Amino acid sequence: MKNLFTILFIVMNLTYGYSQTYKEVLYQDNSQKLKGLALLSSSSAEAPGVLILPAWKGIDQEAKDAAVALNKQGYKVFIADIYGEGNIPQDNATAGKLAGQYKSDFKAYQHRIQLALDEFIRQGANANKIAVIGYCFGGTGALEVARANMKVVGAVSIHGGLAKAADRPNGPIETKVLVQHPAEDKSVSKADYDNLEKELKEGKADYQIITYANSGHTFTNPASGDYNPVMAKRAWNHLLMFLKEVLE
Repeated sequence: MKNLFTILFIVMNLTYGYSQTYKEVLYQDNSQKLKGLALLSSSSAEAPGVLILPAWKGIDQEAKDAAVALNKQGYKVFIADIYGEGNIPQDNATAGKLAGQYKSDFKAYQHRIQLALDEFIRQGANANKIAVIGYCFGGTGALEVARANMKVVGAVSIHGGLAKAADRPNGPIETKVLVQHPAEDKSVSKADYDNLEKELKEGKADYQIITYANSGHTFTNPASGDYNPVMAKRAWNHLLMFLKEVLE
């Protein structure tokens, strides 16, 4: 019983410490209200920042956990709200439809990401030291950041969709790119993979694609049936190595 109370005390203190630095950030896209989440405390006002693009159901636990862990590494963190208030999907069918709309209308997706990036800077992020990471649908967004040549130093796609419309031309890609790809991801075809690598090569990008064995689509998410703890840990360490290189 004593051990139980000790554990509860520690958890309560950790939660309290987290809430002290947690901030809801309201911003807008014309009349659409957006609400991002930020962890802005760090050891330095000039600390580098990481913008997180969440998966297809909006800001979720994986994005929040990543934000906390990255903040503990010394980064300022902002989780983007892509859909906006009143548009958060409650089931997979709705999420798939909404995410599909933004994948098709990639300029609208890029616009929402740029708004989040601008708001992050307004909240005190160092504009010269920001990287973008994204999970699933957000991983597709990270690639759109690179395709749009937004003013960031790195873009990381974590089990993201790799495809783009066939009629979109390849162009120069100036930011450094890391793609974390699960080997058994049934949502990504070999053609998608090959076309992305061709795009990155033709864009003369500084890129790296890491493929994780025995891993399904959402292999980094502990709440998923695809979760692979060994590969998730490796992917996290690879992410930290990449961020350290591009941001410090």
